[in-house]
Amino acid sequence: MTTVTLSNAELLALDTSALEANLTQISLELIKHRHLLATAESCTGGMIAAACTELAGASDWFERGFVTYSNAAKTEMLGVPAALIEQEGAVSEAVARAMADGALTHSQAHVSLAVTGVAGPTGGSDAKPVGTVWFAWCVGGETHSEMQHFPGDRAAIRAATLRYALQRLLGHLLA
Repeated sequence: MTTVTLSNAELLALDTSALEANLTQISLELIKHRHLLATAESCTGGMIAAACTELAGASDWFERGFVTYSNAAKTEMLGVPAALIEQEGAVSEAVARAMADGALTHSQAHVSLAVTGVAGPTGGSDAKPVGTVWFAWCVGGETHSEMQHFPGDRAAIRAATLRYALQRLLGHLLA
C-alpha cells in the first residue's frame, strides 16, 4: 500500500467541480434574496473568501472576508470579547458564534459564516485535538453552530474545513 500526501492545492483540485457547484448554488440563493455574504476565518486563513471570489460575478453576493487568525484580531475586527476567548478558548462554539455575529455587525452582509479550529500539526490538546473545527453560520436571523473533527495533515484539515463550511452554508440557505 502506498501513501500519497497531497498539497492543499491538489486536495482542492480533486473536488473542484463539487466546490464550484456548491458556490454556484450559494451565489444563486444569495442573489435571489438580494443578500450578501461575509466570512470570518481563523484556521483557514482566508481560503473560504478566496474560493468564493474565484467565481465570476462574486461581487454580486460576496461582501467581505475577515481573516482573524490571532485572538487580538478576533477582538479588534469582529468584536469577540477577549474575556470570552480567555474563558472558552479560541476554538470553541461560543467564539465561532461570536465571530459569525461579528462578521454581520462589522459588514453590510446579511449572511455570514465563521470557522475556528486547530489545523495542526501543533496546537492540539486532549480536549481539542488537531482537526477540531468549530463552525457558525448566521442565516435568516438565526445563528447555527457545530463542531467537526477532520483527519489528516494541515492541508487536508483546511481543505475539509473549506468544503464543509460551504456545504453547510448551502444547506442553511436552502432550509
